Amino acid sequence: MPRAPIRTTAAAGLLLLTAAVAGLPQGPAAGPRAGRVERRIAAWSADFRQTAEFTRYGNDNTRLDDWTGGDGTHSVRLPDGRTLWLFSDTFLGRVHAPPGPHGETHHWRTSGTGGTPSLWHNSAVLMSRSGRARRTLTGGGAAAPGPFFPDPPGGGWRWPVGARVEPRAPGATARVVRVLLWRRTPGTGPWIFGEPHGTEVATLSLPGLSLEGITPAVDQAAVPDPGRRVLYGTAVVPAGGWTYVFGGDDPPTSPASSGFLARVPAGRLADRGRWRFWDGARWQPRAGRAVPVLRGGGRRGVGASFTVVRDGPAWVLFTMDTGGDGSAWLRVITSYWAGAPQGPWHGPHGRLTPPRPPADDPRHVVVYNPQAHPERTGGRGLLLSYDINWLGPPGVPPGPRVNGAVELYRPRFLRVRLAPPAP
Repeated sequence: MPRAPIRTTAAAGLLLLTAAVAGLPQGPAAGPRAGRVERRIAAWSADFRQTAEFTRYGNDNTRLDDWTGGDGTHSVRLPDGRTLWLFSDTFLGRVHAPPGPHGETHHWRTSGTGGTPSLWHNSAVLMSRSGRARRTLTGGGAAAPGPFFPDPPGGGWRWPVGARVEPRAPGATARVVRVLLWRRTPGTGPWIFGEPHGTEVATLSLPGLSLEGITPAVDQAAVPDPGRRVLYGTAVVPAGGWTYVFGGDDPPTSPASSGFLARVPAGRLADRGRWRFWDGARWQPRAGRAVPVLRGGGRRGVGASFTVVRDGPAWVLFTMDTGGDGSAWLRVITSYWAGAPQGPWHGPHGRLTPPRPPADDPRHVVVYNPQAHPERTGGRGLLLSYDINWLGPPGVPPGPRVNGAVELYRPRFLRVRLAPPAP
């Protein structure tokens, strides 16, 4: 079933993250004085063209073993100009034009044979240089597709998050794609959709994008409390010869997690021995010594399915407004800024309420997982995606709703402009 974006479900894929000062930085300097670094959301608009492209591709029944909906939207630009879009839970199948079985006015989904569609734990969609979605990558074959990143032995699943193109080996000219994966294992109680297990790195060949292997990066299985296990990779940002990797823990009783930060020398994501973790004063090799760089409390807090970009000397973080009132964390996007990746982070600043698709019961349509796509950003501003889902009363599964109206489980897109605050 699709990930329901609620805190009692780590399964929802909405690991939620937070903000606070975490000591003096080591590595990048804190940056120029705040007036030059500070960034706010200056303007935004819906990007109907990008949203429409995934609508077109999802509704196209030329093949019945390709993407018709999903969440966990991340992307990476390939050396030849194509874009690889990475999705977590994914529906394939056939999409039917309205009316639905009971006269509904939405496009709706079945399996290729007309039955209930299957949900796979991940997939990837390959987009051409011109911006047209062309092909879905899954495991298995057309007759029996499965997740592109296979479920691990012994149970559980993998969700892809951030990715980078790197040299195959230090100093090599050949390149590969490294994809960070969140590994989750079966759980109960607040983790009925899976407990956090650890972060892995998958290697994809270029240009063919075949899966060459998956290796562990940050294993958290030895941490006894699942709520304190940190999964890294919701945001991956290069800067100054390093790759900075943001992550979050998964407390079961709060809509806001704590955020953590690791870094790896550029091109070395698959080398677990080169990972270093921020402990509040320095970078060190023991993940268990990491301390939050972003901590929730009061009106502050960010979601672990968040995103970070650089804008000149500023680092800017977009997140659901987990510190807002009521259901803001399922409706409203806000931002923070810092002069260095480890903070101090300032905010929240601004409130952006993105449009949701029409639905018969709109109060149950939720927004989550804002993600920036700098590789597809131009003069119109930063491209930002957000995921849509249906979250009804407790015990009511979302599957029938998101299959009965396919737009309720697809990404939508915005263009966001950043600027220093007005005097």
